[in-house]
Amino acid sequence: MDFNLDETQRELKGLAAGLLAREAARERLEAFEGGGAAYDGATWKALARSGLLGAVLPEEAGGAGLGPVELAVILREAGAHVAPVPLHASLALAAVPIGRHGTAGQRALLGPLTEGETVLTGAYREVGPAGEIAATARPDGDGHILDGVKTFVPYAREASAILVPARVEGAGTGVFLVEPGAVAITPQPSATTEPLSRIALDGVRVGPDALLGGAADGAAWDTLRRSAVAGAVALSSGVIEGALELTTEYVKTREQFGRALAQFQAVTMQIGDVYIAKRALDVAVWAGVWRLAEGADDVDEVLTIAAYNACGPVVEALYTCQHLHGGIGLDVTYPLHRYFAWAKHCGHLLGGAEDRLDALGALVAQET
Repeated sequence: MDFNLDETQRELKGLAAGLLAREAARERLEAFEGGGAAYDGATWKALARSGLLGAVLPEEAGGAGLGPVELAVILREAGAHVAPVPLHASLALAAVPIGRHGTAGQRALLGPLTEGETVLTGAYREVGPAGEIAATARPDGDGHILDGVKTFVPYAREASAILVPARVEGAGTGVFLVEPGAVAITPQPSATTEPLSRIALDGVRVGPDALLGGAADGAAWDTLRRSAVAGAVALSSGVIEGALELTTEYVKTREQFGRALAQFQAVTMQIGDVYIAKRALDVAVWAGVWRLAEGADDVDEVLTIAAYNACGPVVEALYTCQHLHGGIGLDVTYPLHRYFAWAKHCGHLLGGAEDRLDALGALVAQET
């Protein structure tokens, strides 16, 4: 594979980077965090006007019809600028599976999203290993009854619809479009400003138009879970890049004992460790999203490797960045804390390093 972005992808990266550099500037982030809003509405509208919200949506929904690599490009910039907008929730957890599998009526939900008028989300996680489903759906007339619990659902209250995967009695795994008002939503702690919720499905009835694509064959769930992981590791890749840039500049200018910190061998070696963790994740991210775009057989294995790196080495690298900053690294008035929080946030969504190693082992065992 070619790890270089093509012309369209480079233009998309430049557009996202330039917009977010303005909209998620340090003073803007500080003002947003003091306001208590769920997300930055002005930045969300700016993303819509630029066409970035519609980049990976189908053309018939007003989008550009781009794919997983382009989604990673956008989310990576969101991570690098720690922009408080529901890009991962709306695009990776919802719009991508709706765009690929939804009926014409279901795809109508994407139009308001491209205009920045609404938010969508998906319930990727449950209690237990990431990517496993215990929630159930039993047929009830022309609809279904949903039971179960979902966790770490971002923007559940703010979304116009939540994608809920469930095991369908007598069939396979289906994904259902559920209105937030139909479920019990309980706030959960979040490392970032992003609102997370536990949603309880206690006999929730949905109609015949709620099943994504009208089929419970597992295809929509495969798209959702792969997109969820690909998006989260892309975010994490951007986060560690932003943190490394901030830390590198700090050790260049901060003096100790009359010398810049960067002149000390121990500091140089630790910055090198952070760079290695970043590059290892970068390689796995681009390999994973390229395989996802190509429909390769080993896509789950490569995305799991990326997820492990995001949950383990990259989080450890953020601790190193904190250490190299000394006391200021823990100060919430200094921007490093946002990168640290986002890295932990992505790690929680992905399930944690040990969980991802277990998943990788299971995938490798299937091949033998």
